[in-house]
Amino acid sequence: MKRLIISALKLEDLSPEEIASDEPLFGESGLGLDSIDALELGVALRKTFGIKIETVSEEVRGHFASIRALAAFIRSQPQESAS
Repeated sequence: MKRLIISALKLEDLSPEEIASDEPLFGESGLGLDSIDALELGVALRKTFGIKIETVSEEVRGHFASIRALAAFIRSQPQESAS
């Protein structure tokens, strides 16, 4: 998951080891990702795992809070065939 985020968002100055699993992904603390990063990450997740995120809600925002939360979200989703 960490490698996917680094690759999809072109964060080449980071290594997976530098990202804590519970570190916030968005906002001023943690990785500091923004809404554009969220869209790009959503596309990468769809292509890689075949999951579809229909609407942005507080629940979805919670799933994108950290690597650990995102991994749990992906595991809970029915896998669709990636296009």
